[in-house]
Amino acid sequence: MPRDPRAFLWDVQAAAKAIQNFLQGMDAEAYAANEMAQAAVERKFEIIGEALGQLARADAALAARIPDLAQIVAFRNQLIHGYATIRVHTVWTVAQDSLPALIATVATLLEELA
Repeated sequence: MPRDPRAFLWDVQAAAKAIQNFLQGMDAEAYAANEMAQAAVERKFEIIGEALGQLARADAALAARIPDLAQIVAFRNQLIHGYATIRVHTVWTVAQDSLPALIATVATLLEELA
C-alpha cells in the first residue's frame, strides 16, 4: 500500500522544526564549534531531502508546489555522498535563510490537504 503523500510532508515539517530547535540560541560561530549540533542538523536535512525525493515519486503534482525541491534533494545528496566537502557555513546559511520558507510552504500544503 503506497504511503500517504502527506506523511512525507509531516516528515519534512518535523525534521525542519527539529533543526530550528537544535540551532536555537546559537550563532554561526557556536554552530561551527559544535560537532554534535552539526551532525544532528545534517541528519535532519538528509531526512528532508529524502522525504521530498520520495514525495516527488509518489505525487509529482504536489511535489511541484515546493519551490527549489530539486535543490533540496541535491543538498541531501551532497550531505550524504559528498560529506567530505561539506562546509559548515553552507549548512548554517541554508538553515537560516532557506528553512523558514520551506517550513511555511509545507505548513500551507498540510493545511490544504487536511
